[in-house]
Amino acid sequence: MVMAREPILHPVQIEELRPTQITVGMREVKAKRKSWRTKADADGDKAGEFLGNHMVPAVLGPRQRYYVIDHHHLCLALLEEGVKDVLVTTVADLSRLDRESFWFVMDCRDWMHPFDAEGKRRDYSDIPKSIKGLVDDPYRSLAGELRQVGGYAKDTTPFSEFLWADFLRRRVKPKDIERDFDAALAGALKLARSKDADYLPGWCGPVVE
Repeated sequence: MVMAREPILHPVQIEELRPTQITVGMREVKAKRKSWRTKADADGDKAGEFLGNHMVPAVLGPRQRYYVIDHHHLCLALLEEGVKDVLVTTVADLSRLDRESFWFVMDCRDWMHPFDAEGKRRDYSDIPKSIKGLVDDPYRSLAGELRQVGGYAKDTTPFSEFLWADFLRRRVKPKDIERDFDAALAGALKLARSKDADYLPGWCGPVVE
């Protein structure tokens, strides 16, 4: 029987955190920056409480570096807002492994997503060495907004938003996102409620007219 334990927390500088993915949705990062600004400007206590309630899960890797396995968008937003540290909770200690073994285990445990802004799988070495090195994937932004408007439900499947991003990437033209994001989102909502999307995590089913 596995006993529940309180997480062991470590304050870590955001600039020292290592990402485990290549891209983020910059629209989501901007939204989180705006939300943080509201908390920080209104009440310092609320900002501190927010940080205390949003622990960053990470794996301790070679050379005692922390590799973030969730909250990449939040970490980047906070970094761009001038926040120096976050609380990190250690999910696993793989620091004794050599680099190749470490990434192999991370891959097998679904603790990484080495896909670029075009949805193509890249080598482990292409993952940025810092949070500020994350790049924008417009389809990840579209997938994030799609969940916000009820296109699909929040799901515990690792990198579920990226699965939706890949689905949308094959059906929505890049120029449509650039030209009119809201219109692209409306189209994505129709796609999300179709049978074509029924294999995706959080699928909510077709809407009966």
